[in-house]
Amino acid sequence: MTATIPSPTTPLWTATEAEAATGGHSTQPWLAQGVSIDTRTVEPGDLFIAIRGENRDAHIFLDDAFAAGAAAAMVEHIPSDHGGGHPLLIVDDTYAGLMKLARTARKRADAKIIAITGSVGKTSTKEALGAALAPSGTVTTSQGNLNNRWGVPLSLARMHGDSDFGVFEIGMNHAGEITPLSRLLYPEIAIITTVEAVHLEFFKSVEEIAFAKSEIFDGMRGAGTAILNRDNPYFDLLANEARTRGIDRIVSFGENPSSDVRLLSFRGNGASIVSADVMGTVIDFSLALPGRHSAQNAMAVLAAIQVGGGDLDGALHMLGTMPTPAGRGRRLSVILNDGSTATVIDDSYNASPASMRAAFKVLAECIPGDGGRRIAVLGDMLELGHGSARTHEGLAEDLLASGVDLVLTTGDNMMHLDDALPRSKRGGHTTHADELVPLLERTLQSGDVVLVTASNSQHLGTVVEALSIPPSTPTAANGG
Repeated sequence: MTATIPSPTTPLWTATEAEAATGGHSTQPWLAQGVSIDTRTVEPGDLFIAIRGENRDAHIFLDDAFAAGAAAAMVEHIPSDHGGGHPLLIVDDTYAGLMKLARTARKRADAKIIAITGSVGKTSTKEALGAALAPSGTVTTSQGNLNNRWGVPLSLARMHGDSDFGVFEIGMNHAGEITPLSRLLYPEIAIITTVEAVHLEFFKSVEEIAFAKSEIFDGMRGAGTAILNRDNPYFDLLANEARTRGIDRIVSFGENPSSDVRLLSFRGNGASIVSADVMGTVIDFSLALPGRHSAQNAMAVLAAIQVGGGDLDGALHMLGTMPTPAGRGRRLSVILNDGSTATVIDDSYNASPASMRAAFKVLAECIPGDGGRRIAVLGDMLELGHGSARTHEGLAEDLLASGVDLVLTTGDNMMHLDDALPRSKRGGHTTHADELVPLLERTLQSGDVVLVTASNSQHLGTVVEALSIPPSTPTAANGG
């Protein structure tokens, strides 16, 4: 959403430009409108980059890329079984070539670059900011969750030279991963949504996570702005880390009375009604994204709009009308076997203890239909280290406080939560996500509101997809 929309007559990359950027040479002239490193997502007109990964060499998929419409391919060598006849950009190292394209894209665009990281809320904040900036100019945003060592340079290489803004997400699992990506982007504005107890499998403490998140400042050149969550206990640590890197402008957001952009009030059941103080100006607006946590992240968006010189009125309109991304709180009306309907809150993309608790609050805000119930369908959270079982079990108190009527769980760790719940709240536990579908089909009734959330690898998105398929209508027998 809100990725750059190039002029049909202006290519993203030409053979000449890509050769100059990478030091490679092309077998014949070509023009590309996009860049891809995955044949499953190649669009017609893309430059396909054949990355050699740890487990797979994408050179073997060259013919698949051209069959999908690739305009050219960046390669280190020509595979012996390649059909031939297609434009190739030959370089020494395709990953290095991708990085060089990204650096050239950064240099050629006079765009204001905004980088976003945080333990939770990165992608939804990125999507909201990309939408909010659209009335202010041409915007490039990283698509989906392309936020790692492959995704960030890929997203940057997709930025046109005429972009006014670039909004990029940076993720990490280990210390040291954000620094090179920040130095690739050279952001003028950096947002840290929050610091929470995630990835504890790889960190000794949440404080270590905070220091790792502060690496986002490493690519900034002193005159930039750090936008930080004033409600988070690591605000002072992050602000100090920014200042030690020469960043003297700290803009805070949150509900704390000292926040520069402050959430004053929130009312939500579906779309939210929000009141905020944006650097001394009180505004009221509608927010399409559900939940108080979304309203809090919207404060970071508004701070970036103000700091980045964007159109605030246009941004507020977009925040009220933007679609909710799949798997991140989107609401679906599903048809049950008896023809009645229930509501599914699809929060299946990713999960952590903090995002789970935020989702429970969204469920609490929902008002079921006549005779309906609040139901939670929960799968395992990952990368929580040795305390994973205890962390899952510890969700019980917050879950019960949401007014939940029934809880269905799946996965080894969620079994500990199931054991911690009162028997009357247990709707069933399964080993695998696909086993939830028949259980839900038997369980759901008219008016139910169903929250579905888990780490992405638990595949609860497939459960949402299955529920979204209308029941088949029996075919009448043919008359004799």
